Amino acid sequence: MTTDKGAAKGTMNVDTELVRQLAELLDDVNLTEIEVEDGERSIRVAREPGSVSMAAPAPVAAPAPAPAAPSPSAPVESAPAAAVDEHPGALKSPMVGTAYMAPEPGADPFVKVGDTVSKGDTLLIIEAMKVMNPIAADKSGTVSAMLVEDAEPVEFNQPLVVIE
Repeated sequence: MTTDKGAAKGTMNVDTELVRQLAELLDDVNLTEIEVEDGERSIRVAREPGSVSMAAPAPVAAPAPAPAAPSPSAPVESAPAAAVDEHPGALKSPMVGTAYMAPEPGADPFVKVGDTVSKGDTLLIIEAMKVMNPIAADKSGTVSAMLVEDAEPVEFNQPLVVIE
């Protein structure tokens, strides 16, 4: 870890809170190394490659491009995905994160297919940077499709729920 490239000899000013936040970010997104620069200051946080084996679930997120591979070989699948994207009742993700269908593990989901919801009702939560962001219905209606699974990574503008 390096800090303050232009610091006086023998002095090192380390923002320990920033280092902690970067270390947490490594775990959250299953990285082995992260470096940030702010002017003359640079901080690099890395973990041993041996500990990456604990991050084996991270490659599960990597197959997200794999659905793109079946799309070219099966154009029929890409058409329904496009239809869902343009569906007037499709609620899309406002951020990148991890979707959770219930307020806590083991609890009942916020909503299920067939449930009637009112505008403003919480449909699911997206965790981003250890912040739980409730995703609310943008209109009243009936949930006709849940397009993500519990604990599934989601991308910005990805359809999450369809409300008819």
